[in-house]
Amino acid sequence: MLQSGVAGPRPRSSFLVLLVVLLFGCAGAKEPAARAPVDTTSAENTSLPVAVSVRSEARPEQAQAKVPVTPEDPQWGSVDAPVTIVEFSDFQCPFCSRVVPTLEALKAKYGPSQLRIVFKHNPLPFHEQARPAAEAAAAVFALAGNQAFFAFHDLVFDNQESLSESNLVTWAASVGVQPEPLKAFLQTGRPAQKVDDDMALARRVGANGTPGFRINGATLSGAQPLEAFVQAVDAQLAAARVLTQTGTPPRLVYSTLTDRNVELAPPAKDRDIEPAAPDTHVWNIPVLADDPVRGSADALVTLVMFSDFQCPFCKRVEATLDELRKLYGKDLRIVWKDNPLPFHQRALPAATLARAVLQTKGNDAFWKMHDALFENQASLEDDDLEELIKKQGLNKAALDAAAKSPKISAKLQASQQLADDFEARGTPHFFINGRRLSGAQPLDKFKALIEEQLTKAKGLAEKGTPRAKLYAELMKTAEDPPPPPTKHVDLPPNAPSRGDAKAPVVIQEFSDFQCPFCKRVEPTLAQLQTELKGQIRIVWRHYPLPFHQYAREAAEAAEEVRAQKGDAAFWQYHDWLYAAQAEPEGLSRVGLDALADKLGLDLSRFKAALDGHVHAAKIDADMAAAAHAEIDGTPTFLIDDYVVSGAQPVPVFRRIIARAIADHKK
Repeated sequence: MLQSGVAGPRPRSSFLVLLVVLLFGCAGAKEPAARAPVDTTSAENTSLPVAVSVRSEARPEQAQAKVPVTPEDPQWGSVDAPVTIVEFSDFQCPFCSRVVPTLEALKAKYGPSQLRIVFKHNPLPFHEQARPAAEAAAAVFALAGNQAFFAFHDLVFDNQESLSESNLVTWAASVGVQPEPLKAFLQTGRPAQKVDDDMALARRVGANGTPGFRINGATLSGAQPLEAFVQAVDAQLAAARVLTQTGTPPRLVYSTLTDRNVELAPPAKDRDIEPAAPDTHVWNIPVLADDPVRGSADALVTLVMFSDFQCPFCKRVEATLDELRKLYGKDLRIVWKDNPLPFHQRALPAATLARAVLQTKGNDAFWKMHDALFENQASLEDDDLEELIKKQGLNKAALDAAAKSPKISAKLQASQQLADDFEARGTPHFFINGRRLSGAQPLDKFKALIEEQLTKAKGLAEKGTPRAKLYAELMKTAEDPPPPPTKHVDLPPNAPSRGDAKAPVVIQEFSDFQCPFCKRVEPTLAQLQTELKGQIRIVWRHYPLPFHQYAREAAEAAEEVRAQKGDAAFWQYHDWLYAAQAEPEGLSRVGLDALADKLGLDLSRFKAALDGHVHAAKIDADMAAAAHAEIDGTPTFLIDDYVVSGAQPVPVFRRIIARAIADHKK
């Protein structure tokens, strides 16, 4: 699939800038400010607007301005502020991210009564994750309003290098928009239409690059320094004062100045941005005997697709694939690989059914079920799947037996891990004779790459390579995925750990008891310990982040628990601390004392240890080790020396652990 008005500035000291986690982690990712809960569970919430309280007031004159602003635009500041900055932005653009602190400084300088900031989408075509992020953000605004939108906006920009479908859904949930309402609203097409409308406006006003700004209609392009914005805003404030002093009501200031500025100074061409270079690598994507295939085994071009039966973009691209099959006939082979994404709750059951059909009835039956699953994508519950089985005259008992076999679960796991290896984390994702193409691209994008590969394949065939061996020949020189990044941190002599002390693989976990992402990953670690009993040992390393007010004292408290009662008590207290995140003041000193008492600790000794910072040196040593290794976010894991950043899903850990185990066997 796919994707607050805060009055004060967002501090970004040089230290905090270093604390940017790449995936699902604390550091750069701010936790959204407290907000009233948003009801996104009913179908009524898919209508716009959801509630007047989360929308700006309507000003019909502003909607008719040469740079129109309506209540359907996310906004910070008063609707009648004398200066409005309309920002055309792209969530994947590094320059857009760079200008965010500048805009926050402007908010602090002028305040909401003097300055309004309006966000409009302009995802650039060469940023493949920008469009899904824009649609997700548009959906968040439609379902939950300005405050939720800007909280989501901050999370996306703070974690820009981690843009993926799963992260967008997670971030949306963290600001109050749950996955199912988000998915339902995205499927209406209304977020996509909003993005299209904003992009059309960007073209009309000449905002060709990002970020592009129209300050009461006057152009300012790019991530300019604060001084440039201040000069432009001050000029417009002066112009607005002249208008109001001569009798223009505040509600007409924006449209009057904007129309005048656009007429006097036609929009200048925005900063040109060079498109990101395409991925020209040829990747070694295996085609296996049990992969579903459409097309001839001796096709000149093999298109391997990683897909998800619940993903609307995967469904959308099926018509394009059908057109390609008609165009290229026996020269094109399409190979299916599963990548059911974790936030699509019915994707895995659907994939399991399709695999069971393949195993029991063969390739043609698989594709018949494949087509039916996409056709009925909105209805993939168990009863719906049973109905599809009946309609196709299949034996449910045989399918149930196949679905429960370890072979299918292992195949699905392997396919997901392969997708992760080659960074095909979103769906749909394609490799055309090993060349990457991501997303539900238009037909011409596929054709261009297929034609290129046809020419190459025909050249090999003319030199004597049999058609049936062309793909294997191309893969001989293709690239394997790059290895995971590595860092080395010496194991401390005395740290809390769990798992077999003689386990071949050691996972050092740098974590923070107040970090919500650290809490989120704990069930994943528990599952891995069950699956890989005897093969992994988890060693805890403290990394309380400075902006988590309770994290440092919680770390010292956990160490005192261990000092009094050992590792088992430490891990019990660890679990309780994460549970306490959900309680008001649950990690405050009162909460720490209460949990210690619950464990039966000597409370006098416990309190003295915290008051005297008895375990501060231990915490400092862990943090120094992290700093030396340039670990800058939580949670971060070293699996032996392989780095995993953030609350990644089980398959990511499983893949790296398997690699570490294989290293030990060499």
